[in-house]
Amino acid sequence: MHVVLLSGSPAARSRTEVLLDHVRQRLEAQQVEVSLLRVRDFPAEDLLHARFDSPAVQQLQAVVASADGLVVGTPVYKASFTGALKVLLDLLPERALAHKVVLPLASGGSPAHLLAVDYALKPVLAALKAQEMLSGVFAVDKQIAYPEGDRPAQIDDELRERLDEALEQLGAALARRPKPIDPNLLNDRLVNARWSI
Repeated sequence: MHVVLLSGSPAARSRTEVLLDHVRQRLEAQQVEVSLLRVRDFPAEDLLHARFDSPAVQQLQAVVASADGLVVGTPVYKASFTGALKVLLDLLPERALAHKVVLPLASGGSPAHLLAVDYALKPVLAALKAQEMLSGVFAVDKQIAYPEGDRPAQIDDELRERLDEALEQLGAALARRPKPIDPNLLNDRLVNARWSI
């Protein structure tokens, strides 16, 4: 099982990264292979000029293609997910999320931005043909504390509970995904079938 964590935060110090780190730890504890991709790690020129032939963009496409599921995290700016994340998603092929389970995560300054997940982020992920879109989790910024000194990052208990529940749903959705049929097996069944006319 392989899950890609996609961070839409352009900032190095990010609540989105705290959420995704919690997700990473939980998934790795369940022996799930995890890859983390950050929008800020991509060359700006590749994103701005939509360089589909760039090695970084080709690597993005390959990693997403190899995934069983994606967790897409973003801060909410101006009532929507980040523009940098939109640019990155635009570089994926049209059916990039077909046969994949997607869990959206977002954080914002107030609960007033709660609907950004449903009305801004989910439609874009659906346009990439996600097989199954989970409900998602919205976190208010005050529920997440940055690490300071020797103290690790902190997540509010209520938020941790919602994240863990979402991860259980992700695990169940990944387990019930239909497995692709081996083309050789299908051909063998057609060739060796008993036909009656």
